[in-house]
Amino acid sequence: MKEIHPGIHEHSGKLYTKNLVPGETVYGEKTVDEKGEEFREWEPGRSKLGAAIKNGLPETGIKKDSKVLYLGAASGTTVSHVSDIARKGVVFGIEYSKKVVRDLLRNSKKRENVCPILGDARKPSEYSNIVDKVDIVFQDVAQPDQAKIFRKNCDKFLKDSGIGLLAIKSQSISSSRPAKEIFREQEEKMKKFFEIKWKSGLEPHEEGHMFYLLEKK
Repeated sequence: MKEIHPGIHEHSGKLYTKNLVPGETVYGEKTVDEKGEEFREWEPGRSKLGAAIKNGLPETGIKKDSKVLYLGAASGTTVSHVSDIARKGVVFGIEYSKKVVRDLLRNSKKRENVCPILGDARKPSEYSNIVDKVDIVFQDVAQPDQAKIFRKNCDKFLKDSGIGLLAIKSQSISSSRPAKEIFREQEEKMKKFFEIKWKSGLEPHEEGHMFYLLEKK
């Protein structure tokens, strides 16, 4: 296993994280034993962050003791890998759907560093009594106002010079306009508040997305 980012490993072209809960998987992922330690395969086709890493993301900003706000946590696939990395930190997972948050609760039951929250990412004040200032804000929310949602949460929770990880889906903003035009428009909005450190499409793992590494100004 070769560590390519803090807590993220690569072997034979595949990504892995060291399992925080040995013996337990989250989404049917394969596990590998390496010198008595269990590693979970991170499938980029099921994770925007995993896809970005495979496509050359230079850093995630996530460290062993990081506090991470994850917007659009869904059932916890990517959350579980972030939990593996920030094993001595905390991952606040915001999910809007009551049905889906039940899956998130189940999948993170044994992960003591994951805090599942039923909430609307458009209304960060709803969970401001739970979420602390964080080192990282990650967002995977496919909504027309996804950039605005991201900024509102960063304004409220992201530490100065904190890192933002943002996946934008062009079709969620408009299905009739060219994706390049949509991404360019969103970037102009973001540049007022963030420095764009890196960006990339997520093909062949995900279509119609652009992933951004951002630093708060």
